[in-house]
Amino acid sequence: MDTHKRLEQLLEERGWSRYRLAKESGLSESTIANILKRGNVPSIATLELICKGLKITISQFFAENDMVEISPELKELFDAWVFLSAEQKEAALQMIKAMKNK
Repeated sequence: MDTHKRLEQLLEERGWSRYRLAKESGLSESTIANILKRGNVPSIATLELICKGLKITISQFFAENDMVEISPELKELFDAWVFLSAEQKEAALQMIKAMKNK
């Protein structure tokens, strides 16, 4: 797997800039630029921060399309979920639980 291509793919999917990734991951813009422009291979610690910023696991980073197939509706839900705040996630869970019990 090409780490650089995968990272570019994830940024494109989210519509994120390198600046946004730097802010979300807590890394410097120069670190992100070195990885993407110069082809530096990120350390595991750096990759963990990048994944945390992207709100994915390292396993998800490397899984590409090898993850378990889910319906388009669930994929849409999961894709939206990662952008919610903790409070929004809790509210969504409470709403789903309430609907489930009716």
